[in-house]
This record gives sequence, C-alpha cells and structure tokens, in this order.
Amino acid sequence: MIKIKTEPELELMKNSGEVLRETFSVLEELIRPGVMTAELDAAAEDFIRSKGGIPAFKGYQGYPATICASVNEQVVHGIPGPRSLEEGDIVGIDMGVVLEEFYSDATRTYPIGEISEEAARLIRVTSESLDQGIEQVRPGNHLSDISHAIQKHAESHGYSIVRALVGHGIGRMMHEEPQIPNFGPPGKGPELQVGMVLAIEPMVNVGTHDVLTLEDTWTFVTVDGKLSCHFEDTVAVTENGPRIMTR
Repeated sequence: MIKIKTEPELELMKNSGEVLRETFSVLEELIRPGVMTAELDAAAEDFIRSKGGIPAFKGYQGYPATICASVNEQVVHGIPGPRSLEEGDIVGIDMGVVLEEFYSDATRTYPIGEISEEAARLIRVTSESLDQGIEQVRPGNHLSDISHAIQKHAESHGYSIVRALVGHGIGRMMHEEPQIPNFGPPGKGPELQVGMVLAIEPMVNVGTHDVLTLEDTWTFVTVDGKLSCHFEDTVAVTENGPRIMTR
C-alpha cells in the first residue's frame, strides 16, 4: 500500500532531507584525489549524528557503513574502505538520514579531479535524467510517466538504463511502496496523489544495462566494466508539483 503523508509529516521529511543535503556539502569539501572512501564515510556519520540524525544505511539489512561509495564501473552499494579515489575517477555517494522517525535518501555522482569527456557527459545526462523524471511528479500523472521520462532522456544520448534496480517510496521506512523503475511506457501504474513521497534514482550505464553483484554481496557493477552513474532525490507530490526534499 502506498502511504500518503500529511503536511506535518512532509515538514519532518524536509528536515531530514536538509540534514542530508548539508552532509553532501561537507563531503564535497573532502572529495579529491587521494582521499579514502572510508574517510568520507566517517565524516558523513560524524556530521549526521552531530545534527541529531541517524545514518539510515548503517546496519540496514546488515550494511556496514553510512555511505555507499560506488566508483567508475560500480553501479550502486559500493562499500567504503581503504580505497583512495584517483584522478579521473567518478564516484557516486549514496546516503540516507533518519531524523524524527522519517527517512531521506539521495545520491550525487562527483568527478575526481580532471575526468574524461565521456565521464563528464555521463554525469550530466544522468543528472538531467533525474530532473526529467522529477518534472513528472505531479498529481494526476502516473508512476510510469516518471520512468518513461528518465529512460527517454538517457537513451536519447546513447546510454542504457539499469533495469535490475529501481527507486522506491520512502517515509517512516527506507523502502516503501511503490517501486519506481527507470524505464517503461508512460501512463501506467498508480496515479500520483498529493502526499506521496518517492525516492527517484536513475542508474545509467555507458554500455549494457546488465549488472552483477560482487562477492561482498552488496556492490553492483556493470558486466562489461564500463562506467555507470547514479543520481537520486527524495521528492514529494504536491498540488503545485514536485517538492524536492533533498535539495
């Protein structure tokens, strides 16, 4: 069942999203060649807790860290550790916050120093694909209008959409109904209603859309070893259109 949030609940989710947004700002000051992903993880956890929040990912279904740090061909759920980011890498930082019982969830992908034109283009198109999906978050539209807008934009630039992983509803739980694929025809699925809150998260690959899981059981990578990019925001349906909780 899709849970509808009240206006007071949406305000609490906005507060959670604000802490998450500020955490990204903290990490942006640290992201550079030579920094270890474990350092980013520690900084994120410290800041979230300093704001009275709880890292949403840490311990979730056994996940060991505050952030997911997915580098280059890693699609999602890369576990932070001693790996140092290198010039030319791209890294997707996926994080969540629990504040006053409500979750927020977002992802940003960052260039590490000077990156290739291909990598820069992938980041730009994936970010634009998220924006195209968010633009469809309006009462009376259907869930798959979001999916279709994301797929259309990414594929129009020659990229593929990951199909094995999807976005989700969010609220008092990290993952609520509905699931939100990043592909599909428009006009399908539930009609969007005021008070729905969605974590929309396109994952876009340079090569094939196929992915596989590493032995750590968490990290998804592209099967062909080509670059992948991930962006995500927590977005509410309002009478006036989308309300982005994490920007």
